[in-house]
Amino acid sequence: MLTIRLSESDLASIRFSVSPLIELWQSVRVLHSPVASVLHAPWLLDARARVGDLDFAALRALQPPGGHSPDFVHPPPDGPLADLELELARMVATSPDEMRRDVSWCYRETGVPEVLQGFLETPDTAVLELADILRVYWERVLAPHWERIRSTLEGDVLCRGQQAASRGIQGLLGDIDRSVRYETSRLIVETPWSGSLDLRGRGVLLVPSVFVWSPVGVLNGPWHPTLIYPALGSGLVWEPSAPPPDALAALLGARRASVLAMLEMPCSTTALAHRLEVCPGSVSGHLAVLHEAGLIERHRVGRVVLYRRSAAGNLLVNARGLEAA
Repeated sequence: MLTIRLSESDLASIRFSVSPLIELWQSVRVLHSPVASVLHAPWLLDARARVGDLDFAALRALQPPGGHSPDFVHPPPDGPLADLELELARMVATSPDEMRRDVSWCYRETGVPEVLQGFLETPDTAVLELADILRVYWERVLAPHWERIRSTLEGDVLCRGQQAASRGIQGLLGDIDRSVRYETSRLIVETPWSGSLDLRGRGVLLVPSVFVWSPVGVLNGPWHPTLIYPALGSGLVWEPSAPPPDALAALLGARRASVLAMLEMPCSTTALAHRLEVCPGSVSGHLAVLHEAGLIERHRVGRVVLYRRSAAGNLLVNARGLEAA
């Protein structure tokens, strides 16, 4: 159990971010998890076929099950929307002494395995080789799906921001995950290990993930303490688009009805186009009409505009028992 003590300045410094590198590492865990197929079967089947020739020994050793992972392999992002190459550059820039210390501490009881000896003997070379493997892995199994994943993550951030506005920061922290609970001036996080952390005004970085499940992940190094938690809508990220209800299609047209039905959770134009297998320009036209009619709302998260059904849109989709896609 981890206890995080929160001052008023810590509560005021809570922020969110989307991290491709953190999501990459969480997906590696899923790739080798016997229970991940419950949520990620469509992705897993394809991903395992695409990376069968890659040597995962070092990647798995850097994320030992049930134990601590070296924090330098996924430094928390600086801004709300991180770039993979910039995150990899920060990883590669880790000092050799920090890499040695981080890896040695994680394996302090059992000794560092042979596959990670390079991080002790030639850390500069080892981290460059690690970055190369991560790039290959990303291009093969995550880049083709990133728009869909990113839209889910950004949608979560938007929903959490609205939640904080309506229920306050304390309500937000109490609803991150069942493994996290908020008590007066402290956050209690279920972890396989025990400890306490005084933030001293640094605040907490909250990073949603499609690939993480309860309990949340915790990062704490020479940066903001970070909680990696399950993103809202993770269970639907691989779901194929279903046709809209017949009555809704007859009213709006099949394509426009499909767009409206998909917007129960916030989504970007590109992600919608990917799910519908049409060009973004076509989706953009439908979004403009739906927005003008007051059936959807739009919000900007960083450089991306996310769309979500309005109250009127929800009433229309759910009228007479119709269900959203």
